[in-house]
Amino acid sequence: MKKKKSPIKPLKLRKKDKAGPIKNVKAKNLSDAGNNQGLNKPPVSPLNVLHDTADLLDEAGNIAESAQANIPTTLPVLAVRDIVVFNYMILPLFVGREKSVSAVEAAMTGDRYVMILTQQDESIEAPEHDDLYTTGTVCMIMRMLKMPDGRLKVLVQGVSRAKVKRFIGSEPFHIAEIETISEPATGEVSSEQEALVRSSREQSEKILTLRGISSSDIMSVLNNVNEPGRLADLIASNLRMKVAIAQSILECEEPIARLTLVNTQLTQEVEVASMQNKIQSRAKEGMDKAQRDFYLREQLKAIKGELGESADEAEEMDEIRKAIKKAKMPKEVRVEAEKQLRRLETMHPDASEATVIRSYLDWMTEIPWKKQSRDRLDIKEAKTILDEDHYDLEKVKERILEYLSVRKLNPAMKGPILCFVGPPGVGKTSLGRSIARSLQRQFHRMSLGGMRDEAEIRGHRRTYIGSMPGRIIQAMKQCGTRNPVIMLDEIDKLGSDFRGDPSSALLEVLDPEQNFSFTDHYLNVPYDLSKVMFICTANVLDSIPRPLLDRMEVIRLPGYTEHEKVKIARRYLLSRQAKENGLGENELVMTDEVLAKIIKEYTREAGLRNLEREVGSVCRKLARKKAEGESGPFEVTKDNLQKLLGIPRYLEDERENILPPGVAVGLAWTPVGGTTLHIEVSAMPGKGKLLLTGQLGDVMKESAQAAVSFARRHADEYGISPNFHEEQDLHIHVPDGATPKDGPSAGVTLVTALISALTNIPVDPELAMTGEISLRGRVLPVGGIKEKILAAVSLGMKRVLIPSQNAKDLEDIPDELRSRIEITPIERIEEVWPLAKTK
Repeated sequence: MKKKKSPIKPLKLRKKDKAGPIKNVKAKNLSDAGNNQGLNKPPVSPLNVLHDTADLLDEAGNIAESAQANIPTTLPVLAVRDIVVFNYMILPLFVGREKSVSAVEAAMTGDRYVMILTQQDESIEAPEHDDLYTTGTVCMIMRMLKMPDGRLKVLVQGVSRAKVKRFIGSEPFHIAEIETISEPATGEVSSEQEALVRSSREQSEKILTLRGISSSDIMSVLNNVNEPGRLADLIASNLRMKVAIAQSILECEEPIARLTLVNTQLTQEVEVASMQNKIQSRAKEGMDKAQRDFYLREQLKAIKGELGESADEAEEMDEIRKAIKKAKMPKEVRVEAEKQLRRLETMHPDASEATVIRSYLDWMTEIPWKKQSRDRLDIKEAKTILDEDHYDLEKVKERILEYLSVRKLNPAMKGPILCFVGPPGVGKTSLGRSIARSLQRQFHRMSLGGMRDEAEIRGHRRTYIGSMPGRIIQAMKQCGTRNPVIMLDEIDKLGSDFRGDPSSALLEVLDPEQNFSFTDHYLNVPYDLSKVMFICTANVLDSIPRPLLDRMEVIRLPGYTEHEKVKIARRYLLSRQAKENGLGENELVMTDEVLAKIIKEYTREAGLRNLEREVGSVCRKLARKKAEGESGPFEVTKDNLQKLLGIPRYLEDERENILPPGVAVGLAWTPVGGTTLHIEVSAMPGKGKLLLTGQLGDVMKESAQAAVSFARRHADEYGISPNFHEEQDLHIHVPDGATPKDGPSAGVTLVTALISALTNIPVDPELAMTGEISLRGRVLPVGGIKEKILAAVSLGMKRVLIPSQNAKDLEDIPDELRSRIEITPIERIEEVWPLAKTK
C-alpha cells in the first residue's frame, strides 16, 4: 500500500534552522511526559519569541487556514503537560513516552496530523482518557528527528481547534474521533473591539519595556494581525499562564471573548512585571558590594515580604526569646543564652556563624532544665514490679527499695551510681529497665563498648564543623526530664587513643559531688546531673580505672544455679519464646526435669542466653509442626528432646572417675562464669628443668614456680626425694592450649598436682579446689566463689576446697546449691594433701 502524501506542504524552514530546533518561534521547550530531564531550558519572557519571525508567522497562518479543510475526523492523540498548544503555534516537542512515540510514528505514516491534548494532572505518567482535556489543537508534524536515547524531537504547527467527540481506543496509542472548531466571523469591527485590540497591543508593549526587550520588531508583528481571535492566540501562546487558565482561553470559541481573557492576563502580567522591577531595585539597594552572591536570596526574601508569606526576623527572635523564658534556665545559663541571642540579632541571617548560634539556642531551649518526672514512691508496688520482672536477685532489689525509701523521706537526695558486675546473660541491662519502670522514670541505654573519643561524653566545641553536644546531653534531650535512669552499658570496655580518654571524662559525670555542675564543651555552661540515676554494667572490674570505679557502688550479679535457671525459664523464657514463635499459651508442655536436662546437657554458662536459644530452637521445631497441620499441645519429654535439639553437647560423665597421678581439678573464674581446669604435672628423669605449657600467663607461671619451691622445702614431709629438682624434669601443662589462661586461683591446684606427680599418688577425682598460695604455705583468698562452685556442681564434683578467708562468701550461695556439694575451707597448704589424695 502506497504511503498517502500530505495535501499540505510543510512549512519551509530557513537554512540556518535546519541543523537544530527552530529558534525564536516557541516560548517553551516542552516535554510530553517528564522526558525533559537533563535538557537546558532557556529563560522565557512573554512575547520575546516573536522577534524577527513575521515571515514565518504569516506563512504558518496561511498553511493552517488551507489545512483545516483536509483534517481527518479520526486522529492519533498526543498527550502533553505543562503547556497548551494554540492555533498557528509552532513549537518543538521532545517525545519520550511509549504511547506518545507510537502516536507520532502513526501520524508520520499518514497525513502527519495529530491531536494534541493537555493533561489535567501533569504528575500522571500514563494518562488515560479521563485524565485529558477534551478540547485541544490539531497539529501538523513539520519535522521529526530521532534522538540517540530513543526519544523523538518533533516540530509541530497548530492547524485548528478541535473537540474530542469520543475516544476510540488506547492501544498502542490513544485514538479519538474529533470535530474541528471553526473560527466564527467577527463582522464589522466596532469601536469596543478596536479598543480591545489596541489595549492588548499596548499591554504587550509595556511588558516588553519592563523586561528590557526591544519592542519595535515584535510590535510590527502584532500590528499586522488584525483579527481578534488570531491576535488572542498569538499573544496567549507566548504568555506565562497556568495550564488551567490557558485551557480556558483555548476552549473559548468567540474571538472577542477570547481576546478579553487574554487582555486580562496581560494586565496581571504588567502588574507582576512592575512589582518584580520594584523588588529588584529594593533588593539591590539593601545589598553590600561584597554580598553579590546573596542576590537571589535577597530577591526571594523581598518577594515573600510583598506576598506576606514569610515571618519577620524580629518575630523569629521573639520566638527564641520566649523559648528561653519558657525553658526556665538557671540564671547564669539564661544570661549566656540571651547574650548569644543578641549576637544573632546583629548578624546577617545568611552568615555561617548565625546558623551555629541558631543550633546552639535550639539545644539550650530543648534540654530539660527544670522539668522532671514524679517518682512513684510506693515501696510495695515497686517491690511487686521488681519481683515480676526478675527472679531472685534479692540484694539488688533490696538496694533499689532502700533508695526509694530514702528518696521518700529525703526528696533532695542525690542520685546513686550503681554498677552491676556479672557474666553475660544474668540480667544486668533488663534490671535497669525494671528499675526505671518501678520508679516511673524515663529510661535511656547508652553503650560504651569500644568508645575512644572523649567528645562522645563531653561534646565538641562549637568552633568545629558539625559540632554537637556529647551523648550525655543528647540523652537528657531525648528523655525530656532531668531525672531519667541512664544505663551506661559495658563500661569495662571503654578505650582510649589520641582523641582522649572517655573514662576520665566520665569521672565528672559519675561523681555525685561534681555532676551537679557538669560542663559539656558544646553548651559551655554547667548542667545539673545530680538528679539522674546512673546505672553502669560490666563483666569484669579489672579493666575499669580505679578512680572511676571509686565513684560507683558495685553490686555483683553472680551466675544462676540449676534450680534458679529452671525457675526463670518456667516463669519467663518459655512463655516469651512460645509467643515469639507463634505458639499458644498452653501449646508448649515442658516439665522441670526436661528443662534441667537442657541446662545440664546443652548449656554450660552462668547466664541464660544459651538456655533461651535452646528453648527457642525447641519452639521453632514445634512451630513447624503446627504450621504443617498438627494440633497441640506439644509435649517435650526426655525421650524426644534429643530429636529436637540433637546430640547433647555436655555430658555428666565428662568428669573422670579415676585421675592418674599428677592431675588435679582446679576452679577458675572467667567473664562468662566459672569453669574447671585439669592441671597436669609430669615428672621425668632429667636435670631439674621446669617446662610450662598451655598458654599460661605470668601470674600462673609464678604460682607454678612457688609450687616447686614449696615442694622442695617440704620434700621430706611428703616422702619426696630431696634432690628431685636436680634429678627430674617437671612439665606442667594445662589442656586447651589455644585458650590463654591466667589468674591468682591456681596455686593450691598446682601444688596438689605437683605432689601427686612426685609421690605417684592420684588425687580424688571428685574433688575440685581453688586458692592462691604464698611461699610460707598460706592459702590466699580469691574471687568468684559462687561461679566456681557452680562450675564444680555442673561437672559433678562432690567436694570443693576454698580458702578460709572466702568462707564469708558462702552467704551468697543458695542453700540448694550448698546441699549438693561439700565445701571445706582451708587456711594452709599443708591441709590440702590429706584431703586431696585418694584413700
